[in-house]
Amino acid sequence: MIVRPKPNFINILSAIKGSIAKRIALRSLMVTLLAAVIVLVETLHPSYFSKVSATPFTLLGLSLSIFMSFRNNACYDRWYEGRKAWGDVIVAIRSMIRETVIIKDADTRNILLSHLCGFAHALNAKLRQENELAASGRWLDPIPKDNVPDFSGRILLQAGQQCSALSESGVINEWRYTIMANHLAHLTQAQAACERIKHTPLPFAYTLLLHRTSYLFCFLLPFAMAEPLGWLTPIFTAIVSYTFFGLDAIGDELEDPFGRDENDLPLDAIVRTIEREILTAMGETQLPPALEPVDFVLK
Repeated sequence: MIVRPKPNFINILSAIKGSIAKRIALRSLMVTLLAAVIVLVETLHPSYFSKVSATPFTLLGLSLSIFMSFRNNACYDRWYEGRKAWGDVIVAIRSMIRETVIIKDADTRNILLSHLCGFAHALNAKLRQENELAASGRWLDPIPKDNVPDFSGRILLQAGQQCSALSESGVINEWRYTIMANHLAHLTQAQAACERIKHTPLPFAYTLLLHRTSYLFCFLLPFAMAEPLGWLTPIFTAIVSYTFFGLDAIGDELEDPFGRDENDLPLDAIVRTIEREILTAMGETQLPPALEPVDFVLK
């Protein structure tokens, strides 16, 4: 995720980190060169372009802008829902830290808290299609089998079994057990929300339609602009292609908010926050440093 102060005029013109320019530079350059070639042909043979009207492109551009706005809003909703789900994870784990203060045996409490930290690491790895066991193994005792279908869910199952055992042994009363089980349920809900976002992309046909239309529009636009604008056509074509290709690429990044693109959610930083709070609750004083933005990117 990009973390930087509000840009001034110079930053707006010069900022590369966090912009979409690098991903679409080649496409925009191709369209600009095509526009230059078309203008050259129009200069040599003006009769070829005398009957080309800009009206269809105006209508198509307006419609394409509206549909891209709908898609980008849907992609941003996915990004923001993912952030809310991880916010729920933080809230539930902090609440569990507070509720487990009643457990007098430090080892018992630390095992339970370690499993919660392991869950955060495992869920982060699962959403990024990485090895869940490698990411969370050092926090788990006992370690679930690697071939379980829902590794992070199995960690929550173990935490629930620990809470149930504490209730049966009288370490916590029934009322407190109910509260702790409710916090674990919230973790399960957050996990399900993240998995729903990860495994339910936007309809491919809708995305493909916008991809194709934006390419067609940008490649055909110079034919309508060559005659009235002349050599200004490549400049305006570059601006239009930057806008449409950029909106298209931003939607692609936001559609899956759990990856490692510059504009994705800072899951590593969120998990590190959880890890630091759990270690503090366990009485540790040597904490791993909080992750800070590197070149304006918070991972």
